[in-house]
Amino acid sequence: MKFGCLFLILGISITILASSMALGAKPRGPIWTDPAKAAREDPDFSIQGEYTGKKIGVQVAALGEGEFHVSTFKGGLPGAGWDKSAPVAALTDKAGAEVAIKGCQKAHRQSPTLGKKPPGGADVLVGDTISPKLLKGKGEKGILSPPAQTVKEYGDFTMHLEFRLPYKPKSPLSSQDRGNSGVYLQNRYEVQVLDSFGLVYERAHVKVQVRSDPRQWCGCFYRFKTADVPMCLPPLAWQTYDIDFTAPRFDTEGKKTANATITVLHNGVKIHDAVQLPKGTGIGGTRPEVPKGPIIFQGHGNPVAFRNVWILEK
Repeated sequence: MKFGCLFLILGISITILASSMALGAKPRGPIWTDPAKAAREDPDFSIQGEYTGKKIGVQVAALGEGEFHVSTFKGGLPGAGWDKSAPVAALTDKAGAEVAIKGCQKAHRQSPTLGKKPPGGADVLVGDTISPKLLKGKGEKGILSPPAQTVKEYGDFTMHLEFRLPYKPKSPLSSQDRGNSGVYLQNRYEVQVLDSFGLVYERAHVKVQVRSDPRQWCGCFYRFKTADVPMCLPPLAWQTYDIDFTAPRFDTEGKKTANATITVLHNGVKIHDAVQLPKGTGIGGTRPEVPKGPIIFQGHGNPVAFRNVWILEK
């Protein structure tokens, strides 16, 4: 297939969860955490990515050894013109991927909230360094490597964080081995972190074998709700979550009177709009809900990086 494309760059007490340690994924194939090194060592990395053209957007996800999953979106890329119609998806080799993007230009999208500064009064968990008074975790030079957990407990808040997923092309796309992590709000409600770049949440429009529930893919409330828009960027690109969280409410006898409510922007695009969660998600659903709780950055054996993490209590 051929498309006439136009150049366009689009802006767009520590109690770490035992489950997050026990469920560490076994790596499959090579793993890269540095984009320059990945580009030198794997030619597929330079082909993978997003492309824009005349009223279309194309996402090319590397599957290893010259194989790719290609999705073509009518109107533009997700969150940047896509009309929400079914994308044309295909499995192909390098030659097929080059045909799909012929005449197109690569779009290096960046979240408009990347580098967002913390407002006055915010708790800066990860800035130039990791704050040991606010966060129990490891890292250096302003980069957090999960698992980690906040020292404080939070009720209502807004939160900004940036994350980078590793490049693991031989790990099956759609599996939970592809850069798995997550952000557990109050240790109960998980916003999933995973490399699901190139996939939409409708199984019929995914050409690889679907190896995990789409509600476990990037941006989703784990096993509860998919995101409204698939906004995952390619691995090794810095991405953002901007989260507005209202804690559940309880009466004087401890009976819940209102559900937790969450709004999430992924790379600047609203993917959840004031969603009510009747209980925790995933393993968090086995714990009773609380007015305040810690924030947990899950460790699943993948080299996911977090930076510029801050929370402003309401």
